[in-house]
Amino acid sequence: MTEYILCLALFCIGLYCVLRKRNIIKIIIGLGIMEYAVNLFFVLVGYKTGGRAPILAKDQVVSNMVDPIPQALVLTSIVIGLAVTALIVAIAIRLFERYGTFDITKIRRLKG
Repeated sequence: MTEYILCLALFCIGLYCVLRKRNIIKIIIGLGIMEYAVNLFFVLVGYKTGGRAPILAKDQVVSNMVDPIPQALVLTSIVIGLAVTALIVAIAIRLFERYGTFDITKIRRLKG
């Protein structure tokens, strides 16, 4: 149960960075922290104490296996998260080239 609470705390830290910070780089880092918290939660959901890997030999019966579905979802989520992070960083670089700042409040004032 403690792991779930820590996972929620990690997600809340990332959410705080996204909602309260005005620097685009800090917002990107907050999104990364939120992504890692969700991935950790998925891994925790599929974990069983004393569980074995879901690899079976012929005519083998294992009663206590970990769930492979959350692991597959996390692998997919990591790839998608990397692509989204690369896109956001590219947008941040273009904004910096155009406005010369990473501060969102200054970018809003410099519309044009």
